Amino acid sequence: MNNLNIPESLENEIRDRDKKCVYCSRIFNDIEKPNWEHSINDETIISNKNIALYCRACNSSKGDKSLQNWLNTKYCLKNNINKYTVAEVVKDAIGNN
Repeated sequence: MNNLNIPESLENEIRDRDKKCVYCSRIFNDIEKPNWEHSINDETIISNKNIALYCRACNSSKGDKSLQNWLNTKYCLKNNINKYTVAEVVKDAIGNN
């Protein structure tokens, strides 16, 4: 298990799904390593609906902000990140909040 206590099978499922940042679509590679995070700031939800891979810039910008608040920040506006451009897993998280 990793530092978020994600079971290996779930970790593999998420790695297969998230080949790029679920917010800005930056492709992960040897230089741009993904970060594990909870879409909804609730660490007790260990599921493929709440855990995704993000780039460092998006992860740093979001911090502990709610998705709705973060999507209205200057960072998201500048980078054209909104409820229409994010990955399905994030759209689902937005709909469930």
